[in-house]
Amino acid sequence: MKKYAAVFPGQGSQSVGMFADFMDNEIVAKTYSEANEALDYDLKSITLNGPEAELNKTEVTQPAILTASVAAFRVLMSKAEKPAALAGHSLGEYSALVAAGAIDFKDAVKLVRLRGQAMQEAVPAGVGAMAAILGLEDQVIIDTCKKVSDDKFKVWAANFNTPGQVVISGNKEAVDKACDEFTTLGAKRVVPLAVSAPSHCPLMQPAADRLEAALKEINVKDAQIPVYANAYAKPVVKASDIIDALVKQLTQPVRWVETVQALKAEGVEALVEVGPNKVLSGLARRIDRSLGTANVCNEATLAKALEELA
Repeated sequence: MKKYAAVFPGQGSQSVGMFADFMDNEIVAKTYSEANEALDYDLKSITLNGPEAELNKTEVTQPAILTASVAAFRVLMSKAEKPAALAGHSLGEYSALVAAGAIDFKDAVKLVRLRGQAMQEAVPAGVGAMAAILGLEDQVIIDTCKKVSDDKFKVWAANFNTPGQVVISGNKEAVDKACDEFTTLGAKRVVPLAVSAPSHCPLMQPAADRLEAALKEINVKDAQIPVYANAYAKPVVKASDIIDALVKQLTQPVRWVETVQALKAEGVEALVEVGPNKVLSGLARRIDRSLGTANVCNEATLAKALEELA
């Protein structure tokens, strides 16, 4: 079997009806029952039937994606050997830590619900913004964000997704100003994102503080499989390092390009995206075409993933 890493998607991968053709799987059904019990509402019903506005509330989206990802990982583990490493994009890092045995699933579901609430409450609606910038060098984006920021309104590079695709995050005024600059500098595209909170930047400090307090209340264990943390693009294993990485993650950029490159340097030959959609598989192909990619979101994709790994 190929040496592979399992990778877990973040917010934006959700859609009403996701996993509809996977719910008959006994392992998937059991995972959703556990989530419903932990949250004390019917997450499975919202996932399958919506309404979309409810599923897209960040405090619902985050448990929904985590549950789908953990369910798919459990199915994969019933058929395949353990991955050599794990990584998750933003919210996906929590799914990775459940997969690594570092955080109990029921604790994680409640934790990401709180994370969603804390992110939403850290910055009032309309104050923050995010935008994707395509076709410029990372350093140009970092420098421009610094240049347009002032004492009152600030913007930062928040997600390094692929070479030539960076997401910025911060106060709306500064984000708008930066977007104008990037257009002038010749960006291929500047795409404002429909988000309710400016993730992965220092405006999220109040949310990070709340998350740190919540992490101290649960039992975080050492990871049984190394998890490459967004904040470091390096593996974390010790429980104390995991907590630090999750707290930092909210206010620091997602270093996804470096994460994928680090996995490749460790001898990983394929990435299996575990959960709804294929966002990370697309990013991986733009970072390093030599890596095999597969995703697991139903029985058909599971069969293909097992072929890819054989």
